[in-house]
Amino acid sequence: MKIAIFTDTFTPQVNGVALTFQRFVDYLDKEGIEYRLFVPETEETDLFSNQIFRFASYPFFLYPECRLAFPNVLHIKKELEQFKPDIIHVATPFNIGLAGIYYAKKLGIPLVGSYHTHFDRYLQYYDLQFLSNFIWKYLRWFHRSFKKTFVPSYETKTELINRGFSNVDIWSRGVDCSLFHPHFSSTRLRDQYEITEPYILSYVGRLAPEKDLDVLMNIAHQLPAHIRKQVHWLIAGNGPLYEELQQQKPENMTFTGYIKGESLAELYAISDLFVFPSSTETFGNVVLESFACGTPVVGAKAGGVQEIIEHGRTGMLCQPGNVEEFMESITELVSKKSLLKMMNLEARNYALSQSWDRIFSDLLNQYEDVITETETNRLIANM
Repeated sequence: MKIAIFTDTFTPQVNGVALTFQRFVDYLDKEGIEYRLFVPETEETDLFSNQIFRFASYPFFLYPECRLAFPNVLHIKKELEQFKPDIIHVATPFNIGLAGIYYAKKLGIPLVGSYHTHFDRYLQYYDLQFLSNFIWKYLRWFHRSFKKTFVPSYETKTELINRGFSNVDIWSRGVDCSLFHPHFSSTRLRDQYEITEPYILSYVGRLAPEKDLDVLMNIAHQLPAHIRKQVHWLIAGNGPLYEELQQQKPENMTFTGYIKGESLAELYAISDLFVFPSSTETFGNVVLESFACGTPVVGAKAGGVQEIIEHGRTGMLCQPGNVEEFMESITELVSKKSLLKMMNLEARNYALSQSWDRIFSDLLNQYEDVITETETNRLIANM
């Protein structure tokens, strides 16, 4: 199988879509499967490689980590004609994605796509709700020619079907349990950040309004005094709210900036709880990473997150925006060491069942179904 992937976000950009497709091409390399990747240019990367082709780009105003590119269509056409992919996967609804759709149709290549981000839910955080109908109309048009649209959760699948999308299937997410694991000592980070409190609460993610970080800050400030004195917050990530949040933070909160790899795994592992109030997630990769490190999650009962957390077993689910519920859950878990220890084990066990290899193998099987169906339809049409 030869695969061409068109995405407007890819590493070194930092978001779930970029990291998922980096994992995917790593898997394809391991399995010896040929691919071509068409992505935006960034300052940290070379323009071209043998398999990855980059094009000049600028940040998308609503989500700067996703870039709008200016693809060289003649170069794309030439590369596709030489490579002759069996299938094209379009991951994002911007310029590179549009180029992928155009050439899939022009060259008669089977076409699939994926939906990763609830952009319409971001609108309320930027006072742009009036654009909602336009965005859904555009997305329905964008996805209508896909033989399959892959989504990461059942909540997202239901949302799209209710919005008039068809051929929607699940493509879940996995976690690398050899990288993300619980076997770290807390000494190094406690010394680095001068943490003396017995419990560490953490958040990892983009520091932006759509992550409901106002809820997080209210939780941190309003926790009961006897709990507040026992916990220290570690906030990992960067984004447009970084400076504002620094000014609002309580004394028991430390911002680490953006971290990745083993350092990120270490932060998850030394945390007693991961607190994730975001209600806009289609999946929630960070929740699964936290589980892999044996750290339960107190998260919003919304989006894809509610499908990962088993309430009372691997974490706690709270109504979105309900500061009281979040505080009660944190207080209960910090006060019940035996319950917290049980959740540590259950979270890790759940993560161990979410293998990237299995998930990517399932995706390739779905590709095969699309390719076979397309070839069958062509044979029938030519009879």
